[in-house]
Amino acid sequence: MELLSSKALEYAEASAGELEQLLLTLCRIPAPSHKEDERAKFCRDWFIAAGGKDTYIDAAKNVVCPWHLSEDKPIIVFMAHTDTVFPDLTPFEPVVTDERISCPGVGDDTANLAALMVASRYMMQHELPIGCGVLFVANSCEEGLGNLKGSRQLMKDYGSRIRAVVSFDGYLEGITHQAVGSHRYRIEVRTEGGHSYANFGRPNAIHLLSNLIGTLYDIKVPDNMGYTTYNVGCIEGGTSVNTIAQNASMLYEYRSDDRAGLGFMHQAFEQVIDDFRSKGIDVRVEMIGERPCSGSPDAGMMRWLENTAQQAVKAYTGILPGLGSGSTDCNIPLSMDIPAICPGLISGGGAHTREEYILRKSLLPGLKACLAMLSAYVK
Repeated sequence: MELLSSKALEYAEASAGELEQLLLTLCRIPAPSHKEDERAKFCRDWFIAAGGKDTYIDAAKNVVCPWHLSEDKPIIVFMAHTDTVFPDLTPFEPVVTDERISCPGVGDDTANLAALMVASRYMMQHELPIGCGVLFVANSCEEGLGNLKGSRQLMKDYGSRIRAVVSFDGYLEGITHQAVGSHRYRIEVRTEGGHSYANFGRPNAIHLLSNLIGTLYDIKVPDNMGYTTYNVGCIEGGTSVNTIAQNASMLYEYRSDDRAGLGFMHQAFEQVIDDFRSKGIDVRVEMIGERPCSGSPDAGMMRWLENTAQQAVKAYTGILPGLGSGSTDCNIPLSMDIPAICPGLISGGGAHTREEYILRKSLLPGLKACLAMLSAYVK
């Protein structure tokens, strides 16, 4: 089924080489969460050159390109995040073969961002039927401890006017339509410490932290509270092999696709911490991240967003993407009852590893799918 006009298809075909070069250029600009400045500046200048004369960088380092915005029209947001999960500030050099482009961050989310940018230029440079205002956004801080800062800022600035959000992230095979919420903590245990022989018997912070971890892993979540998980992702502490550790810390999170599950874990976590403190143990807790679960967005609008994305991807890639839950920029609008989905525009693998890659042949079909979605959603 053909969803695009012949003019749009010709544009996509003619832009295939440029899309790949744009992707390679973006890959070479370091963009760790909270440090996306250089990539943001590049994207701002690109959007302005493409016709988005009012493009600006906001307080959260989002690159915001308004199109046909007016006070009397609802807004639809199309976005893809600029940041990568990697902390490197030294530029990466992509490796290009006949089949692949390999580079840390190439698929998550640089390729989706490049496709959105090229698709947005077509929309801005052609007179098309449009029934809403549009924000094309290269947003910040989606990864890890970025804590969805960019998405939060957008919802703060425009939330009451936004009709729907489409955030391009991930691969062609899936569409995230339900938010997995999470709470993230840095937890530290402190003790007096001492010499391992002379002061043997004093509390050891590593031992106490280990007991705390074991207790947290003994938490049993009721079956009727969605899919709920927990994890200790990092531990550190101590001084030497012959020292009773004075401090030990960990990074801990729990997640759920159900608000009840997230609430249960929050209560259980606080009870464990209170129990340890009641024994005289010095436990210090700092929340370092919080992502909300879905609220109750309009079911009809959600189905329309989902079906339109599925049809667009299937029409130009032959893939019918499945629907699932995940932790994405859509968490924020979904928690505010704003309909939002997160489709992917490329195929690849190795996300969040330094061996990450995308398949070059997926770029053009993904661009066509992106154009089809944008064209359908703005009417």
